[in-house]
Amino acid sequence: MKEKTEIRKFYSKLAQAIQNFNLISEDDRILIGVSGGKDSVSLLQGLAKYKKYGKINFEIFAVHIEITSVPYIIDKTYLENFCIENNIKFICEKIDVDFSKRKNKSHCFVCSWHRRKQLFETAHYLNCNKLALGHHLDDAIETLIINMCYHGSISSMPAKLDMFDGKIQLIRPLILLKNDEIKKFATAMNIPAEIETCPFDDKTKRNQAGEIIKEMEKRFKFAKNSVFNSMSKIYLKYLPVPENTNPIIEDLNVPNKKVQ
Repeated sequence: MKEKTEIRKFYSKLAQAIQNFNLISEDDRILIGVSGGKDSVSLLQGLAKYKKYGKINFEIFAVHIEITSVPYIIDKTYLENFCIENNIKFICEKIDVDFSKRKNKSHCFVCSWHRRKQLFETAHYLNCNKLALGHHLDDAIETLIINMCYHGSISSMPAKLDMFDGKIQLIRPLILLKNDEIKKFATAMNIPAEIETCPFDDKTKRNQAGEIIKEMEKRFKFAKNSVFNSMSKIYLKYLPVPENTNPIIEDLNVPNKKVQ
């Protein structure tokens, strides 16, 4: 019974995000970046069900970018079988990354940059107008804290973002889901974990931001939800902005309802 509740909660919040942020439209061609981890595979399963039972007609393409120079292993057989069962085209592309050319950047940054570049190129090749990524609510909050502490700006991960002059739109359908909620869904759905994780996994800043969030939740029970919701409630009048400064205020994608 508890597992069914977690599954329903996942699908409900995914649908809420799609509707609140207007992420999917009729006849969309959506490329899903599937890394093989719980987030991206959960996203794949969520959009597959939304397509099957929803009222919007759209196409899904699942794409995994394999970095040949990085030793990690995912369960590609599971992904292939799932896509066959749900009539989804699964594509695995292999690329090589020369980390020596950008020694001033971490392996994770370089790897992520090349993956994203290849995903956009593949989306263009498949004539997809949207690229869906598995970032969730915790990712958005961590990014906000990192940008505030390291870059002195209030910015995060929008639910959707136009790229390349609007030719493709990046969407994040899991944006209203917390990391723990996705973990519970993945467990209930028997989604396999990565067989061998990346040895260069470097998330120092994210780990630090995550620790800050945990400490905040110890002191304020609903801190995580409040911080996320605060990004759609910015009162410039009550911020210490110098008179000779022109603050950059953009109307990003904000939800119609608070995250519960």
